[in-house]
Amino acid sequence: QVQLVESGGGSVQAGGSLRLSCALSDYTYSTYYMAWFRQAPGKEREGVAFIYPGGGNTYYADSVKGRFTISQNNAKNTVALQMNSLKPEDTAMYYCAADRTWKDWGRGWRSKREYNYWGRGTQVTVSS
Repeated sequence: QVQLVESGGGSVQAGGSLRLSCALSDYTYSTYYMAWFRQAPGKEREGVAFIYPGGGNTYYADSVKGRFTISQNNAKNTVALQMNSLKPEDTAMYYCAADRTWKDWGRGWRSKREYNYWGRGTQVTVSS
């Protein structure tokens, strides 16, 4: 059973930074398509960032472009989300997601239905 475990959430003031990390239990880590999602209270879960296996191309939601960076560390079986210039509207539970199936990820990466594996989430709170 593949497991994803997020860490690194917390509380920060607007303009600050946080770095989230997601550890994947499968040794074939480098074959997974990985993404970060977030869900604020009363809102739908939305895709934030995506990375192809092996640290290839990336995609970002328009709301985080230029502020967030997704990266992969194959030696540690982790994917990170570096979040800079945080805003109060970034406050949410952040989830790591993964899948091994090849598909048109360029079109579908934002859809939560495309991922088979999910972590339990880590809370990010940004105060003004």
